[in-house]
Parts: sequence; C-alpha cells; structure tokens
Amino acid sequence: MSSAADVFRTAYADIATAVEAAVEGLDPEQLAQRPAPGANTIAWLVWHLTRVQDDHVAEVAGLEQVWTSGWSDRFDLPLAPEEIGYGMTSEQVGVVRGLTAEQLLGYHRAVHAVTDEYLAGLSDEDLDRVVDESWDPPVTLGVRLTSVVGDDFQHVGQAAYVRGLLT
Repeated sequence: MSSAADVFRTAYADIATAVEAAVEGLDPEQLAQRPAPGANTIAWLVWHLTRVQDDHVAEVAGLEQVWTSGWSDRFDLPLAPEEIGYGMTSEQVGVVRGLTAEQLLGYHRAVHAVTDEYLAGLSDEDLDRVVDESWDPPVTLGVRLTSVVGDDFQHVGQAAYVRGLLT
C-alpha cells in the first residue's frame, strides 16, 4: 500500500512531466503568445504554477523559495520577488515574456526537486499538521498540498491547450 506522501510525490511528478510536454521546444515568441486578447500565455501559466508551488511548499517546509535564492535574477522580470501571479491583471501577465523554454523548465525542475525531497520525508501523520489558521476550518498540510496539486494541474492543462492552439 502506498503512503499519502507517495501519492503526492506521484501527483507532483505528473505535473512536472506535463510542464515538460507543454513547454519543451517552444521559442520565446510562442511562449509569450496569447491565444486571444487578454488570455494567459504559456510562459505566464508555467511561471505562475511554479511560483505557487515554490511559495507554498517553501512555506510549509520552512525553506527559502527557489525563486528568491537566485532564479528571480535569471528571469529579470519587472515584478516584486514575492509576486506569485495570484490576481494579476492582463497587463501584468503581459510582462512575463522574453523567457526561454530552458528558463521555465529549469526553474520548474528546481522547484520539483525541492518539493519531491520534502514530500519524501513526510509521514501520513504529518499531513494533519495545521499550516494556516487564517481559514475556518484551519488548513492542514494535506489540504495545502492538495490545493497546490489542483491549481498546478489546472494551469498546466491550460498551457497544454494553448500549445495545441499554437502548434
């Protein structure tokens, strides 16, 4: 029987595989192309899903974010280092451009490695730990990790759809 941590590791590995398929081989112009006015780009979708995963996993693991440990400098985006993309306007989404597939995939791979290492050390009991008391009911680690999985799968699915429209 698999542990809950094993299930999470599989889910996050599946996200990483889907990110590779959505991004690999695309040039910066394709990554920044909007399928319709105001729509999200592949670059933004992948940057955002990776930022959310990085931010949320780092917080519950007590680690520095991969983004703030050097990756933000490699992207050189006109955004605050703590920005994760939540609630961005269409104009703000548009500044996530000029990125290469290698940048997006490198950042996602680095975040996935940290995520996987963290998940490998969890027990089923760890998932009941409350990580956010600002909600009613308070959010447990298991709920937070599930929330990130759901968000990431939605966004990588959108990126794959946009790729299909462009190619």
